[in-house]
Amino acid sequence: MRSAVSLRQCAKHLLLMVSAITLLASPAWADEEVVVYSARNEQLIKPLFDSYEKATGVRILFLTDKEGPLLARLKAEGTNTPADLLLTVDAGNLWQAAQEGLLQPVDSAVLQNKIPAHLRDPDNLWFGLSVRARTIVYNPQRVKPEELSTYAALAEPQWNKRLCLRTSNKVYNQSLVAMLIAENGEARTEEIVRGWVNNLATPPFADDNSALLAVAAGQCDVTLVNTYYLGRLLKEDPNLPLKIFWPNQQVDNSGTHVNISGGGVTRHARHPEAARKLLEWLASDEAQAAFAGVNLEYPVNPKVDVAPIVAAWGEFRQSPLNVAFAGAHQADAVRLMDRAGYR
Repeated sequence: MRSAVSLRQCAKHLLLMVSAITLLASPAWADEEVVVYSARNEQLIKPLFDSYEKATGVRILFLTDKEGPLLARLKAEGTNTPADLLLTVDAGNLWQAAQEGLLQPVDSAVLQNKIPAHLRDPDNLWFGLSVRARTIVYNPQRVKPEELSTYAALAEPQWNKRLCLRTSNKVYNQSLVAMLIAENGEARTEEIVRGWVNNLATPPFADDNSALLAVAAGQCDVTLVNTYYLGRLLKEDPNLPLKIFWPNQQVDNSGTHVNISGGGVTRHARHPEAARKLLEWLASDEAQAAFAGVNLEYPVNPKVDVAPIVAAWGEFRQSPLNVAFAGAHQADAVRLMDRAGYR
């Protein structure tokens, strides 16, 4: 009896799996459905998708994974992919998807108007949807803000044994160095990165949170992180001795380096118009506050208010460089960091 029940259960599970695969792979999708591949975590996107479904009646099916596996999957699926829209983090990943022919251009006056030019692909293959600044955070018990100025200044001798960094393996730091290359050239950027390495108080940390906690604990005095990591920690403990400093504000044609999470319509989308409409909605005033606010990021749409904890950090001038440089110079950045001994 147990054997027969087990067989029936296995058959039932197999049928459900086949049905799910058939749903995703079927070429005869209804117009009111959109499939999204997302490297943005489910808890950050599902509430938005639920709102969109409720407002429009369009059904959204989505798959979440790391950006690397998602790009590999899109490439392997080719014309058979069920994906209509790709959402991922970091402009470097979006640039790579565009380079590999995984995205198609989107002609949209809405996206052009809502999203500043430096936060979208010059050929309209991808668009930023939220902004994350990679900036300086310091311990106010050990550093005065007037001691700080630029990313490059953290390479100077006064910061010897006072700097903490996240590992160079993370795309966030690779993109930051890529943007520094675009701004300063490769030779000068290598000088900067070598100076950072010489000034490290500890070996690089695995994540931004660890670097921030090391600064709070006095293991080091200053670090470079994405702002939303600080926001999360301060929500848990508002008394942590951590403050933001916006670098490069007094440098001509410069500013604090920013990156994005964003998206693009896949090259072989079965419902490109439906995907475009969803992308436009994600850039709308209504969706932007939630898309950015849930992760304590900045809305890509400059007309949308930021979350209160983010607003408390004050305004800053963004680097005007197009974030596409984060991808275009990323391979150069990886080689440069390796030469400089930044691990």
